[in-house]
Amino acid sequence: MTVFDLTDEQEQLRAAARALGRRYGHRYFVGKAKAGEHTTELWAEAGRLGYLGVNIPTAYGGGGGGITELAIVCEELAAAGCPLLLLVVSPAIAGTVLARHGTEEQRARHLPGLADGSQKIAFAITEPEAGSNFHRLATVARRDGDDWLLSGRKCYISGVDEAGHVLVVARTADAASGKLQPALFLVPTDAAGLTMSRLDMEVVSPEQQFLLYLDDVRLPADALVGGSPDAGLPALFAGLNPERITVAAMSVGTGRYAIERASGYARARTVWGGRSIGSHQGVSHPLAHAAIQVELARLMVYQAAARYDAGRDADAGVAGNMAKYAAAEAAALAVDTAVQAHGGAGLTTEYGVATLLGAVRASRIAPVSREMILNFVAQHVLGQDRSY
Repeated sequence: MTVFDLTDEQEQLRAAARALGRRYGHRYFVGKAKAGEHTTELWAEAGRLGYLGVNIPTAYGGGGGGITELAIVCEELAAAGCPLLLLVVSPAIAGTVLARHGTEEQRARHLPGLADGSQKIAFAITEPEAGSNFHRLATVARRDGDDWLLSGRKCYISGVDEAGHVLVVARTADAASGKLQPALFLVPTDAAGLTMSRLDMEVVSPEQQFLLYLDDVRLPADALVGGSPDAGLPALFAGLNPERITVAAMSVGTGRYAIERASGYARARTVWGGRSIGSHQGVSHPLAHAAIQVELARLMVYQAAARYDAGRDADAGVAGNMAKYAAAEAAALAVDTAVQAHGGAGLTTEYGVATLLGAVRASRIAPVSREMILNFVAQHVLGQDRSY
């Protein structure tokens, strides 16, 4: 196949994920978010149907597919108005890290639960002082006999209240020399010394954000991903490309949802002699422009996914960053254009587009900002000197 075509099986997955998302829809998603509840029913059904584990190896109960398949699920659920951030955090990041770099015991213990949805693993890398510079991570892991002790702070940690474990990125104690040596640890969310505080966000989402405080959290030796601190850096980077690709897929789905809502409204809404507002270029052209941007971003998403699944990690890094940038910009444009096409109705909850404004604005910042992606492309694609 080319990078622009899906197989018959992938197209069937797309149709099935779309049907599941539409059974729940945006009203369900918003209702859960505003009630402070989680999308438990949708998550459980997606797990039973095998959609959460499409990228998990079959030996551990998954579908044996790749990031392309998971991107399809992320996109289609978002296109139905249900963008599930934990799809990115748990199966895409944690699932990939453990499948590629976990010990056999870690894979056997965690991957089956990730595949069927009975287990969720959050991901904690961001810190209040480090920002985008993960070289300045201050969370430290130090040896205490056979155990590890973790101390530090993390912020903007998604869905940790729903997760049984959180995958924490720390520095080993001997990294005081200045050389980065990250290590990843599977920390139970009920571990002594781990506390969390919810962040109030202006984003309509059932998945909450948290500050984490680690105060000498004691962990056994087998909590270290890969069994060695040396496994930390490759394990960390194994999760970053899937994160960018699936976040981009979710943004594309959100953009599609917004354009579909606005296009339907523009066809049905009539003014000035019974003509639809969509017959006026002031409405139709912005929608068409947004649709083009979303489709272009969508092509980049599947280009990146195909490269990742082919084992072309360096190429996937470039394409994944480009896809994340393009998809975030396209989604923000699509939602803003959809609100404008609806007029005043676009700001109501009923019409289901303004409820996405916070999320698409956030997608231009996280998990990596548009400015850092431009830095990356300028340096690694255009050959410019590093600017930061």
